[in-house]
Amino acid sequence: MPVSQLWAVDAYGRVYSLSTAGQQWELCRDAQMEFKRVSAAQQCCWGIACDNGIYLNVYASDLPVRYQEETYENQRWNPVDGFSDRLLPSDRWQWSDVTGLQHQPLDSFRLPSSSWEWEGDWYVDENFEGEPTEKGGWSYAIDFPATYTKDKKWNSCVRRRRWLRYRRYNAMDTWAKIPSQQTTLPDPFSDISCGGWEISEEPTGRLSLWAASLQGKVWFREGIHPHNPEGSSWEEVPLPGEVVQISCGPGDLVWAVLWEGQFIVREGIGRDCPKGTSWTLVDSPSADVGATHVAVGTNVVWALTKDNKVWFRRGVNSHNPCGSSWISMVGEMIMINVGLNDQVFAVSCEDRAVYFRQGVSSSELSGKTWKVINVARDGDRSHSRASTHSLQSAGCFFSGEVLTQSGVSDLESDTEKGSTDGATSLITSASPESFADAPTDHTQQPLETPKPRIPKVTSDSFITELVSDREPARTSRGSRPASPAVPELETTSGEDAVRAPGDVVHPPTQTGGPVDPQWSNVDLEEAQGQQVQSGALLDTADTCSLSSVTTYSLAMEDPCVTDDHPLWAWVSGGGCCVDSHSQLGWFNSSSLVQSVQSMSLSVAPALTAAWRKQIFEQLSERTKREMDNFRHYEQAIEQSVWVKKGTMQWWRDWKSHKWIDVHFALEQFSGPEGNKDGIIFIYYTFNEEKKYLHAFINEVTILVPVLSESKHTFAIYNPERTKQRWPIRLAAATELEMHDWLALLSVSCCDSRGIQGPPSKQAMWSVTCKGDIFVSEPSPSLEASPYPTPCDQMFWRQVGGHLRVIECNSVGVVWGIGYDHTAWVYSGGYGGGFFQGLPSSTDNIHTQTDVKSVYIYENQRWNPVTGYTNRGLPTDRYMWSDASGLHECTKTNTKPPPQWTWVSDWIIDYSVSGGTDREGWQYAADFPASYHGHKTMKDFVRRRRWARKCKLTTTGPWQETPPIPLSDVTILPCAAQTSVDTVPLWAISNKGDVLCRLGVTALTPAGSSWLHVGTDQPFKSISIGAASQVWAIARDGSAFYRGSVSPQSPAGDSWYHIPSPHKQKLKQVSVGRTSVYAVDENGNLWYRQGVTPSYPQGSSWDHISNNVRKVSVGPLDQVWIIADKVQGSLSLSCGTVCHRLGVQPIEPKGHSWDYGIGGGWDHITVRGNSMEPLRIRLPSLTQTLGPAPQRPVPDGTTEADCTAEGF
Repeated sequence: MPVSQLWAVDAYGRVYSLSTAGQQWELCRDAQMEFKRVSAAQQCCWGIACDNGIYLNVYASDLPVRYQEETYENQRWNPVDGFSDRLLPSDRWQWSDVTGLQHQPLDSFRLPSSSWEWEGDWYVDENFEGEPTEKGGWSYAIDFPATYTKDKKWNSCVRRRRWLRYRRYNAMDTWAKIPSQQTTLPDPFSDISCGGWEISEEPTGRLSLWAASLQGKVWFREGIHPHNPEGSSWEEVPLPGEVVQISCGPGDLVWAVLWEGQFIVREGIGRDCPKGTSWTLVDSPSADVGATHVAVGTNVVWALTKDNKVWFRRGVNSHNPCGSSWISMVGEMIMINVGLNDQVFAVSCEDRAVYFRQGVSSSELSGKTWKVINVARDGDRSHSRASTHSLQSAGCFFSGEVLTQSGVSDLESDTEKGSTDGATSLITSASPESFADAPTDHTQQPLETPKPRIPKVTSDSFITELVSDREPARTSRGSRPASPAVPELETTSGEDAVRAPGDVVHPPTQTGGPVDPQWSNVDLEEAQGQQVQSGALLDTADTCSLSSVTTYSLAMEDPCVTDDHPLWAWVSGGGCCVDSHSQLGWFNSSSLVQSVQSMSLSVAPALTAAWRKQIFEQLSERTKREMDNFRHYEQAIEQSVWVKKGTMQWWRDWKSHKWIDVHFALEQFSGPEGNKDGIIFIYYTFNEEKKYLHAFINEVTILVPVLSESKHTFAIYNPERTKQRWPIRLAAATELEMHDWLALLSVSCCDSRGIQGPPSKQAMWSVTCKGDIFVSEPSPSLEASPYPTPCDQMFWRQVGGHLRVIECNSVGVVWGIGYDHTAWVYSGGYGGGFFQGLPSSTDNIHTQTDVKSVYIYENQRWNPVTGYTNRGLPTDRYMWSDASGLHECTKTNTKPPPQWTWVSDWIIDYSVSGGTDREGWQYAADFPASYHGHKTMKDFVRRRRWARKCKLTTTGPWQETPPIPLSDVTILPCAAQTSVDTVPLWAISNKGDVLCRLGVTALTPAGSSWLHVGTDQPFKSISIGAASQVWAIARDGSAFYRGSVSPQSPAGDSWYHIPSPHKQKLKQVSVGRTSVYAVDENGNLWYRQGVTPSYPQGSSWDHISNNVRKVSVGPLDQVWIIADKVQGSLSLSCGTVCHRLGVQPIEPKGHSWDYGIGGGWDHITVRGNSMEPLRIRLPSLTQTLGPAPQRPVPDGTTEADCTAEGF
């Protein structure tokens, strides 16, 4: 899970953040003033400072925040001047927006605030619908408005061109004040809450910001999106009463607390109305005690009442935002907050510590128990005494004298809350949250010391005037200020007594007079006039001695004094991504860590080296005694055989096709040289006659798990069945049994071929349409000419994990991208998935998650009486169906794929190709047809797509690379003998930004940071060749070449627009050593002609083949594709791995295709295979004995069956 931040504000207005991977509160040092409260999101944090201003802190990222400003220059032709800016009175403005209705001259654009800066000056966009225009960027039309073209015609009377300019947000990782509106707000804000990034159908990255003012009004911030994080303006929201506090969840839940103690819930929140439409009143949990605080998440609502009781709202979801009833929970809190995944954080009423609600999950939203977050703060004394720590942990005490031994062990101090000895009062808990004041008297006379009162922190408790005017009150040794904090640990030089870690000792008072109270940035009503009898605190040793059971103490001078128990006023987990399975280091006791450190130091390095050497000598002697002296003996058993049997079901692949019960057996044997092989037997009965099928293990080419809702199925291929696209299909009784068989068969296949351990650096990687990862070890004869190894004889083995795209190179750098656009880096292991429990599946194996969407379509037909309804014609498709319309798919009967779980509700998907209207509908003349997003007179049917997210949790040799989600990645393909220090790696974010990864090496494949490469439009595909030539495809289908890319200039200097094939829009590109191949949206494969070192852009596109889904060009210019509509024994298969034959320097386009595994494959990469092919020189038979040319089936063939066998 990616690293995220938990934000908090202490009682003095200081802002801290705690990383999910850290163990220390980090002070936000940029804050120039105290803050009242903060509200965090995944990409930013909002706050209210003591000057009542709203501040924004956008997290630093390698991907900049850029906004594109555009305006159009319009001209009309006249016989005298030609095209000029003299327009007709009825024409649009000379400088306007795209509609021509708004006047937009170049000098009218201003930066929104001081947090923005211009990247450059205005320039003309010379790209028109994916095609380069003439110099000047003009597009022509008959009149305004009309259809524009890039070519000037005889009747072109008007023209226009687009001017662009980018501005960049530069206030990253700093608190920037949001500029106020022209009209001053009536009163300052008292509360703020951000959320709404998961609002149903909301564009990704948009935020909803709600605020409550001191007069009880509610305001909504308009226009917050990724390209404008500050938003645009405040808009007041009508209310039924006066609000004191408001909370906004990640989805469409918004609750507020009224002055009277009741709640109001906002309803009608959606994509088109993020502010909602109305309020609904909800009563307080207690009729006698009103509510003071509320916190909402995705499906939960937590609340606090005036008596600090905690309440949980039952039955809350997006369809019922008000919920059903209240449940009383354990604990007393002063504030509460709900973060991501409905995780709950709170500040305790008793000790002002931050607590985390453990056990919160989708099945138990209320959680199980509260657990205090026990970590140090940045700047605390315990972290400023490194020298003291090192001395004590090593058992070296150079000051003071060990006087007495504590009677309480570290183990006891972890469980006890406190104990009082006759002479001293000891607080034995090692956790700061357990510290409390206790009287101490060396004369064994109990001293009645009142418990310090902690003042209540409210939204107006930060007294900035007092903070700015106060003088730092210095306390004499032996006195304690009347500060509303837990006593600070302080060193007393006059005594040589020491305590164990966590023990606090109160010596007798040394001064009789009261001490002036030290003012703090909190409410003062409870602190005024309070005089607490002062006492000094002995410093505690932060580490124990060499013994982890008995601890000693030591007095040391330390002038630095800070709070060991901070007082927290506010916490925000809106940007903290944790769940019930997260491993957090927030709850560890420091004494336990220090005990481990001291124990580890108790063994000297010299002793460790001698101990290792002695064990090694003993093992070597034993090996010689038991093994080497008997190597000349003959083996008693030259061959061993073992058999594993089981019962399964087998899909009989002849009429009548059906599942039948069979006995399945694997017979494996090992020879005298240690070589292993085996045979698979399937025993079945046909017409009361016992028969069997068999397959040799060394001939199995791949084992594929088949995702089926009804059975746990897997498929077995050999070369013959690979050609037929018709595998042996078997079904196990349970999923566990299927995984056991797959693991056993996979290991047997690898043993028979002598393949062990992780994939080699030369390996070829592929991904199926289900996300399964397979790898194949290429042989030198794979690219041999004229007799290469047939593709159907290649052996593919599965690697744990789940990905959508994978890329590699011969150095061993492998990157993958999941369906949720998360980037993953190969960790060098082999295993995971169904390999659980095998010895080879434990090293470098990590948990991996992936999220994807399941889509169904709602279809309607128009009739003259009722308009569009779900009553279709008898020949129509199902009114709820899949994309093809052949299968009925409703919201209730649509299940997630096997091993996946739902993580969201059904929502309307507006990101459909062709566009939608405001309700998500697409229109057409009939089913099926070309859909568009607006209704016309000829449209009689319509549809809209519904999406629901599901999540998969698996394991594999992959490590996540946060934080930027990616859509494509490419790695420099290196030759076999090439040695590179830094490997160039380029990627495209899910928003279309081009990125260059820095610091990628064979030892650090994840790299260090991203370098943003500016573009004028979003991109979707990118590839880098062996000579550092970078090609990319924009989302409009146009091709670009990046100039001057080199190790000295890894990002290059500029983009060159390359014309696409005539009337085609490209979607993917792959670059090898000298070849450039591209695939268009119609499945055509193109080769770039004329590419030379002196002219790397090439000259023209040559058509190679059709029905191509993906292409991968290797470092030796070898060409592999994923092809559709490949003929099998019974039907056409989609997603087949194909190899281009005859590719040579003199014939770079090759001459024919060789078909491999399929269908059901979606991606392949051969960019790591730099193995030089074997060259066989034959006489004139070379041309005649080559394989017969084959091509994918032409477009005129009937539609392929995309659910081919094995998938």
